[in-house]
Amino acid sequence: MTYPDIRPFQSHYLKAPRNFQPIEKQVMENHPVCLEIGAGKGKHACLFASNHPKLQLIAIERTAEKFQAMQKSQREAGLDNLTTIHADAIPWVVHALYPAQLQQIFLLYPNPEPHNSTQRWLNMPFFEYLLSRLQVGGTITLASNIAEYIAEAVEQLNQVWKLPFELQKTPQDSARTHFEIKYLQRGELCQQIIITKPQGYQTRFDDIQPRLGQAHEA
Repeated sequence: MTYPDIRPFQSHYLKAPRNFQPIEKQVMENHPVCLEIGAGKGKHACLFASNHPKLQLIAIERTAEKFQAMQKSQREAGLDNLTTIHADAIPWVVHALYPAQLQQIFLLYPNPEPHNSTQRWLNMPFFEYLLSRLQVGGTITLASNIAEYIAEAVEQLNQVWKLPFELQKTPQDSARTHFEIKYLQRGELCQQIIITKPQGYQTRFDDIQPRLGQAHEA
């Protein structure tokens, strides 16, 4: 068995986020499930949920102020297929999501971590765990306005993760997030990588079930 050449993610050490509550079973079962990590004020989340009523989107944001803004937008739009979560995404994913549960994952304009490259998504062991939650044929969309970030991600996909992907230039009229609007108005090059999980792709976490709040954080 050949796994990605990266140290294993230590999922068993992660405590559940504060006030963790599993997603209601009927919510997860009624629609295909998608995930957005770092959803900010929820512009993309609300737009996606509105345009895809048959999909269930879980949108996670760690910053309280941004989460509250997203929650307000979700309520005002009356989007029953959007679930907003205030938590750190990594422990939440470990405690809440099942193997091969997600149809799509969105990582739109993540923090480029200029002083700590090991915290970039495709450099983290957690990325292998995240892949285990993605179904065969599912996609991950990673968007950034930083050319070096995109170039590094492409290198990691080729050398470490060995996943098929498509590199795309973001259209000038795209307006998925507040950051994207700002960057495009400045004339910056915004790009996205669409990563696909192929048939037969295996991780070390394919049989690991969610912990569902075990060992809650005090």
